[in-house]
Amino acid sequence: MDDLMRLSLELTRPFALVALIALPILAIVFRRGLVDLPRRQLWISLILRSLIVVLLVLSLAGLTLLEPTTDRFVVFAVDRSASVGSDAPPSIDDYLTRATAEARAGRYAFVEFGGKPGPIRAELPKPMPKDDAGATADRSATDPLDPRATNLAAAIETAAAAIPPFFVPRIVLLSDGNETVGNGLEAALRAGVEVSTVPLPVRSGPEIQLAGVEVPAQVRQGEPFNVEVVVASDHDDDDVEIEVFKGAIRVVSERRPIRRGENRFVFRQEIAADRLATYTARVRGGKDTLLDNNSDIGLVFTSGKPRVLMIESSPRDADEFVSALREHEIEVDVRPTQGMPESLSDLQNYEMLILSNVPATALTTRQMDLARTYVRDLGGGFLMLGGDQSFGLGGYYKTALEEILPVRSDFEKEKEKPSLAMVLVIDKSGSMGGEKIELAKEAAKSAIELLGPNDKVGVIAFEGAAYWVSEIHPCSDKAAVLERVASIEAGGGTSMYPAMEEAYEALRAATAKLKHVIILTDGQSAPGDFEGITRSMSSARITVSTVGVGEGADVALLEEISRLGNGRHYFTDDPSAIPQIFAKETMSASKSAINEQPFTPRVVRATQALRDLDVENSPLLLGYVITRPKPTSEFILASESGDPLLSWWRYGLGMSVAFTSDAKNRWAPEWITWPDFGKFWAQVIRHAMRKSDAKGIVVEVDQRDRRALVRLDAVDAAGRYISEATTDVTVIHDRLPKRTLSMKRTAPGRFEAEIETPEPGAYHLELTLSADGRPLYRQSRGLAVGYPDELRIRPVDRGRLAAVARASGGVLEPPPESVFTPDERTVSRARPLHFPLLAAAILLFVVDVALRRIDFSLVGRRFRRIPPAGFANAS
Repeated sequence: MDDLMRLSLELTRPFALVALIALPILAIVFRRGLVDLPRRQLWISLILRSLIVVLLVLSLAGLTLLEPTTDRFVVFAVDRSASVGSDAPPSIDDYLTRATAEARAGRYAFVEFGGKPGPIRAELPKPMPKDDAGATADRSATDPLDPRATNLAAAIETAAAAIPPFFVPRIVLLSDGNETVGNGLEAALRAGVEVSTVPLPVRSGPEIQLAGVEVPAQVRQGEPFNVEVVVASDHDDDDVEIEVFKGAIRVVSERRPIRRGENRFVFRQEIAADRLATYTARVRGGKDTLLDNNSDIGLVFTSGKPRVLMIESSPRDADEFVSALREHEIEVDVRPTQGMPESLSDLQNYEMLILSNVPATALTTRQMDLARTYVRDLGGGFLMLGGDQSFGLGGYYKTALEEILPVRSDFEKEKEKPSLAMVLVIDKSGSMGGEKIELAKEAAKSAIELLGPNDKVGVIAFEGAAYWVSEIHPCSDKAAVLERVASIEAGGGTSMYPAMEEAYEALRAATAKLKHVIILTDGQSAPGDFEGITRSMSSARITVSTVGVGEGADVALLEEISRLGNGRHYFTDDPSAIPQIFAKETMSASKSAINEQPFTPRVVRATQALRDLDVENSPLLLGYVITRPKPTSEFILASESGDPLLSWWRYGLGMSVAFTSDAKNRWAPEWITWPDFGKFWAQVIRHAMRKSDAKGIVVEVDQRDRRALVRLDAVDAAGRYISEATTDVTVIHDRLPKRTLSMKRTAPGRFEAEIETPEPGAYHLELTLSADGRPLYRQSRGLAVGYPDELRIRPVDRGRLAAVARASGGVLEPPPESVFTPDERTVSRARPLHFPLLAAAILLFVVDVALRRIDFSLVGRRFRRIPPAGFANAS
């Protein structure tokens, strides 16, 4: 009786009830009908037809009977993360086998999870393979499981989504409870599903881990501070070596005994020069199972004199410049081109990066991208000094560094500059296919774009034979040449001599003051009289430069051709460097990017950076690189011809400066003797370098699991909280996209932001506090993330498992036999009434047809007139 009381009906498509409008139509037809049947029979027919309409409409509306059921569907979520012990799989298999022994098929499923859940399975899951040490073996990158983390929340959400409707839902979570991603308790509350939890054992020892490297966030240069190394162990051990590295240099190596639990070792350190120091601690030896958790890192920022990094093609030539800056309390580190930083951590040690006469061909694309990131996203300063290897002459056209600069490398040559006729000879053999040929075409386009309207250019492509892609053509119509260059396709052999011969004949007949050939190839050419054709070119005053790409190029031959042709030879094993080589070579060959007429600088715009400096009465400069300013740059100093000498602009968070003359003996020998030489450069550099004013600003970074909480407290000079301000934090990691987050004000003068830190390594944080669109303060911080928290020594978190079970109405450690035992909870199971309704409508339709075809009153009288058989015989 109680079950009948709990039965209910529902409509799945209630909009279909609109069809009941047919009932009034039936009534109208009934009243106006001409059927000659008894009134009572017609009324019964009307009622039947109305019932048929109602049944059909209810069928269309999806009338469903809801009946209570206690049938359960159980999803078993099994933790396969690295923190689960190697002895867990047998107990897991035993529990699942006993729990599903009496359950009907189709009433349960399984999902394995770590950081990410795996696929839902209907059969018993197999244990994850183990390595020899008992730790969880790493899966392939395509496996959805991530054993390096534990995400209870994702497991609960995936399991809840796998439960079909019309069953009493239940999730049984088998885990050690040590979640490192997400919040399982919140997920259990959101899911609205009973979650019972079964604790699993964690990894068993012996195990030693380096639990952390605790260092102050910021210290002063030369100030002693403590590096605290935290070592955790699940046993006593008397022979453990502790090492501490500052960068790549080992500064501590000691053997210490350790005891069960947490051990802290303090080492005294100081930083003399680095702005950002990385301390890496390691533990070696002892009884240990897992080695992946034996090292960790910490980052320390220092404050002191501003430091700049100068990359100089000839480091000895920078001595006067460096001495002048050091006299004004600016520290300078000078490196050759090979010392260009390969990481942001290296660049973060400096407030400014200076490139002095460094060609783009000496830098990798990554190094230039890092410099751009350093300026744009970390607020660093950038200065390029002139020289015969700088700006356009250095091949910076269309590079990341030209994007930073406030001046452009391409320009229209003055009419009196010598005209140039140039032929590009490009290898299009089969080995040049793919990326190489596309970059070669891009390089050719860049070279053509750099030429002036009085210049001429031709393009020859060669494989087994040579053909003109574009014959020598005036650069006043570059579009036609560029269009033909785009049509080059790779294929065939390598025969360079016919192409050189074609270039020689064409240039010999061309009219131009300068004639030049650039040859690009990646292979060994068929034989030819290369010495003879090159000497002929040289005799005709045609210079030849060569570019070899990759290990297959005939370097000896190409070097000999460039030597005999009075040109330059380039070799690169990075095809992406080809455009920079062509740009550099084009500008060098045109002999138009340098003006070596002595001049006195002219002030175009007064600025605080030139305060107390009489620049217009300074000594002569002997030359500069011709550039043109970008539209939004600040044009500060000019040559007597009006070309930019000193320009700067703000690029992202940082500032970029271009000084088109140099600061050494080629163009500035007299400037070096100027009494204000050092003051000029000190004021320019201080104006453009990264500012790190920390007065009134305190930054704290608290890293936990895969998240970091960044907190900034700000007060002004009077000690008042700065609350009406906008604070942003830019987060940069080598393997992740850049992110900029707005920090929320959580208290007077306090701003906070939570940052995801999914990958290990160094995170660079640039914090900017602004008011009315104007930056007030800027701070740089580093965040070090070591090995995954999954590898840390932690006991089973029974408290978290109990909280998840209690919050969702589940049970901690349910006996396996009780998993499918029904309780008072029920759900409504839907039973569609579509077919019963249609069957009833068909039956009533047959009866209605009979009522409309048969006069049952006549049938009754007829039956009354027929006497019984006995009466007939008697009569």
